[in-house]
Amino acid sequence: MFNKFIQRPVLAIVISLVIIFLGGLAIKTLPTSQFPEVAPPVVMVSASYPGASAKSLAESVIIPLEQAINGAWGMRYMTSDATSAGEANIQVIFEPGTDINQALVQVSNRVQQVTNRLPILVQREGVIITPVIPSMLMYVNLYSKDKNANMKFLFNYAGVNMVPELQRINGIGQVRILGSRQYAMRVWLNPDRMRAYEVSPDEVMEALNNQSIIGKAGRIGRGDGKQAEALEYVLTYSDRFNDPKQYEDVIIRSNAKGENLRLKDVARVTLGSEYYDIYSNMNGHPSAALVLKQTYGSNASEVIEKVKSKLEELKKSFPAGMDYEISYDVSNFLDASIENVIHTLRDAFILVALVVFIFLGDWRSTLIPTLAVPISLIGAFFCMKMFGLTINMITLFALVLAIGIVVDDAIVVVEAVHAKMEEEHLSPYAAVKKVLGEISGAVIAITLLMVSVFVPVSFMTGPVGTFYRQFSITMASSIVLSGVVALTVTPVLCAMILKNNHGKPRKKTWMNRFIDSFNRGFEKLTGKYVWLLKLVAHRKLVTVGLFVVFALGIVGISSSLPSGFIPSEDQGMLYAIIQTPPGSTLERTNDLSNRLVKVLNTVEGIKSVSSSAGYEVLTEGRGSNAGTCLINLKPWSERKHSVHEIIEELEQKAKEIPGATIEFFDPPAVPGFGAAGGFALQLLDKTNSGDYKQLEKVTNDFMNEMRKRKEITGLFTFFSANYPQYEIEFDNQAAMQKGVTIGNAMNTLSIFVGSTYELGFIKYQRFFKVFVQASPEFRKLPTDIMNLYVKSDKGEMVPFSAFMKIHKKQGANEINRYNMYNTAAIRGGPASGYSSGEAIAAVKEVAAKTLPHGFDIDWAALSYDETRRGNEAIYIFIIVLIFVYFVLAAQYESFIIPLAVVFSLPAGVFGSFLVIKGMGLANDIYAQVGLVMLVGLLGKNAVLIVEFAIHKQKESGMTVLAAAIEGARVRFRPILMTSFAFIAGLIPLVYAHGAGAIGNKTIGGSALGGMLFGTIFGVIIVPGLYYIFGSMAHGRKLIKNEDDSSLTEDIVHQIDNFPQSHENDNH
Repeated sequence: MFNKFIQRPVLAIVISLVIIFLGGLAIKTLPTSQFPEVAPPVVMVSASYPGASAKSLAESVIIPLEQAINGAWGMRYMTSDATSAGEANIQVIFEPGTDINQALVQVSNRVQQVTNRLPILVQREGVIITPVIPSMLMYVNLYSKDKNANMKFLFNYAGVNMVPELQRINGIGQVRILGSRQYAMRVWLNPDRMRAYEVSPDEVMEALNNQSIIGKAGRIGRGDGKQAEALEYVLTYSDRFNDPKQYEDVIIRSNAKGENLRLKDVARVTLGSEYYDIYSNMNGHPSAALVLKQTYGSNASEVIEKVKSKLEELKKSFPAGMDYEISYDVSNFLDASIENVIHTLRDAFILVALVVFIFLGDWRSTLIPTLAVPISLIGAFFCMKMFGLTINMITLFALVLAIGIVVDDAIVVVEAVHAKMEEEHLSPYAAVKKVLGEISGAVIAITLLMVSVFVPVSFMTGPVGTFYRQFSITMASSIVLSGVVALTVTPVLCAMILKNNHGKPRKKTWMNRFIDSFNRGFEKLTGKYVWLLKLVAHRKLVTVGLFVVFALGIVGISSSLPSGFIPSEDQGMLYAIIQTPPGSTLERTNDLSNRLVKVLNTVEGIKSVSSSAGYEVLTEGRGSNAGTCLINLKPWSERKHSVHEIIEELEQKAKEIPGATIEFFDPPAVPGFGAAGGFALQLLDKTNSGDYKQLEKVTNDFMNEMRKRKEITGLFTFFSANYPQYEIEFDNQAAMQKGVTIGNAMNTLSIFVGSTYELGFIKYQRFFKVFVQASPEFRKLPTDIMNLYVKSDKGEMVPFSAFMKIHKKQGANEINRYNMYNTAAIRGGPASGYSSGEAIAAVKEVAAKTLPHGFDIDWAALSYDETRRGNEAIYIFIIVLIFVYFVLAAQYESFIIPLAVVFSLPAGVFGSFLVIKGMGLANDIYAQVGLVMLVGLLGKNAVLIVEFAIHKQKESGMTVLAAAIEGARVRFRPILMTSFAFIAGLIPLVYAHGAGAIGNKTIGGSALGGMLFGTIFGVIIVPGLYYIFGSMAHGRKLIKNEDDSSLTEDIVHQIDNFPQSHENDNH
């Protein structure tokens, strides 16, 4: 079959061109993302209960909803959050791979079952159920330098003119403006005047509901079918009031004398904001912060480009002084990482070509393997498209590593053609035909071996399985294509381009002198290598001793090698989380936030800072004592320091700001796994006592113990049970005697203090709410509550002090729950020099020693997957080894011979661990991917020796030892050439910097160390192992007439007719 391509060179070239063409088309259509879609689907259930405390909200809203949602099919875990701002959120996290639409339907159906059990006001506000991607796509600040523009104007300008436009962009799942400063008609009641006029809040609400209405009178002039009128008229009405003056003129009470009590007599009405809960600033200017999230399955890069284009279009109509800034854009890191990888591809390509040139000695020979690289790599994109992969960091890493692999097959062919031309003085054409008969089986065997390494890992499940699958399919695709290229277009190029200059005088150029000197040196090295093999190959103790040394070395170094999951990269931004003392006002938090912004702007490497007082990004919750600064760093090329160095500097400078706890976090390592990097820990109260004071004490003790561990830094929690509160105590008997019911009293308080929303209006073609509440000056202090009055059933105004007392106490301002348990959500990260695995192990040790009975820990976000991995890497490695063993056993028709390949691998594994340890990196997913790949690469080197040794043993009748030494001698040069070509391709990865540097270094260091050790010691160990296992297998057969020749050689020779005579034609 393969000799047909030599006779039909156009066909061979067209096959390669088709591969490139299809790959090129795939590149244009493949989606681009930072990582594969590994984040679990999340469904958010949101409810609002204005005026309710966190405890009331948790007990009346969250607990009933949790009980209904719990146990939904495919649910991983569930987290809940209730704040005293009257907001409740439940996040239901499902297993990766769950259909988000099915998850949404499940949750919706379960929520519907208990909606009627929720408070009326919650039902009126609505329980909102939405699918969520828990990581930001973009963070955009709309700000203004105009002194007349305030946050309310910016918020509503964005809400009316920008949000609807952005929401219509395909791929945008949610556009949310932080805070609730959208327009609302604020009716500020004056309790003193209401007492004087004997007006209750209920009367105000009744008047508003009866006078601000939607009119639907109908039409006049409509006939009854018997008599027709000349004209028909529609009766219209001005509908709900939308101007403050209209509300001021609402009549609360009127009498026959024409005396009217209007709303303006007991209240003032303004067009204000729904809530005054967040202060947002951008570099000192007021701003509206927009958080954009994408839909599932959308292409992040494409969506961001569309958003940027739309923003530029909207900017043309901005008022004077208004502008926007993109404070965070996930594509910045993605684009920078891809650019780095492309540069690495270029550098690796050049270095591989250089190594090949040195070994092969002329540009013609170098050109052929070099051409095989783009064909295989570009063709791999077509396979990625077929398997539904994306262009991401993992697949790009695979392509970088594939450079050094895909040249292997072409190098083997070119090297064999040169050897045949030199030994038998054949023309390139004749040498190619001869060589194909000898090495096509080996090329197929190598390809099968390399692919077999990646087959088992592609069936893994979960987030880790997705990473392995994307890597393995990309690698396997490029390797298969390189095998196809090696047996089709490479022989044709050899016949067309190569010249037989062996034995002919060469020009005395400096390059030729260098090449000749290199070749002479290599011949001497080969001679010494053969001498060493003759000395040690037959000494089984030496071979076994080396194997034992490396095996023990692996055990020893792996026990001290830090473990990890997915390393946290420098993504060009970070968060500052601000926590002021419990009970701090929003204004105090905003003041400290502004002070922090000024400090941050003095740090080199920071481009801009966006601050939000009243909002914390970790749980996306709100509270007056919480704040977040989103710090946008300068591009990687414009700054000298990494994000971790900047964080260390910021932590020192933040100590200058007293009165607040400030911690810094980088974004999550993988988008979709929480809001920030580090670990996400949940301290669970499984006593079900509802005692928040006890939970606070256990949390503080637990965190104090964790702070003593050197592996952990940045410990932080928003949980606190010492938020200042006042508990209301009613004297029911006294209230009833005065004609006041508890329900009426609480309703009056709810309107005066908590505010209420009963109706809305249309303005600027948007729906807004009407809020009724006591004016702020009447509810500044706790004693002001006692001065309020409630109207009795006798029409008398009764002071609350007559039947009510308030007691000072402390409680929780924000309540978190995890899987229906009260919890303290704790964030932290590994200290400098430690991995996430070491930090998590330290947390588990502290928990086991210090937590009292009834308390436990669990994990969320990326930590959930990391803690449940176990010894996954060991199992993967064992599975890969077993699969490779099976493939080799079938290839050599022996269960013993493949052991020579399998037992040669520990040297490479030891080298990989040693280099990772030396570089201060962790044994994370990138290192493990490199190890899996090493099985194939080092196995390929061993196969080259074993395959040739078996061939010589059968063809020439050599002894096992002689065949082993001869196979090692003949394959010594191709093995070193292909191995060092691969190592050269890894050098740019090891020296990577900037975006994605840790991943580059880890996968590069893992593969380089393993390949270097595995090659140097492998060429010594493999002949010795073949001598041991070849001797054991000699003469052993399962059946009498068993065919023990190489399977691929048999197949090739059966389907092809190769010339066996020494042709010397000059085609």
